[in-house]
Amino acid sequence: MEITNWDSVLQFASGANMDLSLQDHDFSENSTSSTPNLQVPTPPHSTDGGSPVCDDSSDHNLLVSISTTFYPGANLHSLPPDLALLSSDSVFFYVHSHTVLAASDNNLLSLIPTSSQKEQSSNMVIHVPEVSPILNVILHIIYDMSCSHYSPSFETLSAAVNRLPSYGINPHSRITPSTPIHTLLLSHAPLYPLDVYTLAAKHDLYDLAVSTSSHLLSFQLSSLTDEIAEAVGPKYLRRLFFLHIGRSDALKRILLQPPHPHAPTPWCDFTDQKTLTRAWALASAYLAWDARPDISTGFLESALAPLAEHLSCDLCKQGLNDRIKNLIVQWSVVKRTI
Repeated sequence: MEITNWDSVLQFASGANMDLSLQDHDFSENSTSSTPNLQVPTPPHSTDGGSPVCDDSSDHNLLVSISTTFYPGANLHSLPPDLALLSSDSVFFYVHSHTVLAASDNNLLSLIPTSSQKEQSSNMVIHVPEVSPILNVILHIIYDMSCSHYSPSFETLSAAVNRLPSYGINPHSRITPSTPIHTLLLSHAPLYPLDVYTLAAKHDLYDLAVSTSSHLLSFQLSSLTDEIAEAVGPKYLRRLFFLHIGRSDALKRILLQPPHPHAPTPWCDFTDQKTLTRAWALASAYLAWDARPDISTGFLESALAPLAEHLSCDLCKQGLNDRIKNLIVQWSVVKRTI
């Protein structure tokens, strides 16, 4: 555990004759600093990845990068922040220790000291072995806040979620349908369905897996690699296979029944109606042979509707149209998720 006294950081900067951009917020109301009127640096403007990047070409100025969400005057809580987290790329995040500790069952990877240790060192700066974009997402999850305005990539979101257990944070309890992180992860499902499903399966995020599974109907299960199958796990892999198999079997059952014959007429008896039955059997066999779970209702209609062009009986045409409509309705209500 690396803990740095914030006073010593400022004293170092002062002794080096460097200029600090300052803001009228003390880091802690109970500061025991030996340096009079200590102030924290003013947060620079955010650039990318959720936290600002410090860059100053002057040899006489020192800019301190501070999160534009987790800074001393952010008003995220009625109490001021009492803890500073420093990412591996030197970005400060000012947080509330009681909020972080309430979300973690291991004192944030044992980085946050116990009460007795904390009393011995006020205004602590704790070094966290994460880059600022990932730490930014983790803290937004802890505070149950949306980080969508930072537009984090799915790789960043996935890395942050995968790091939660290491910090004693249970993804299953923190990522639920009502949370912003769930919505943000789900927004990536159309582009990265397998990745989102794998992430959900890994942490048993059932609701996220269910919502994502509909985007995997067109996925070729034969292309699954051993690595992906192992990452998904047997529980959710079985559900995905059963979704594909179940929809394919349901389509075959729906196609099996031919159009209902009408009462015989002088110009179209039961023998004549067998022409439609044979044509339906051929068309349905073609569709059943390639019964994909993602087949659309429009494709089914376009494949079966042309059968009417070869019918001269209006009653047969009406029976065919009714059967196609019924098939479309039946297929549209077949379950599309695990």
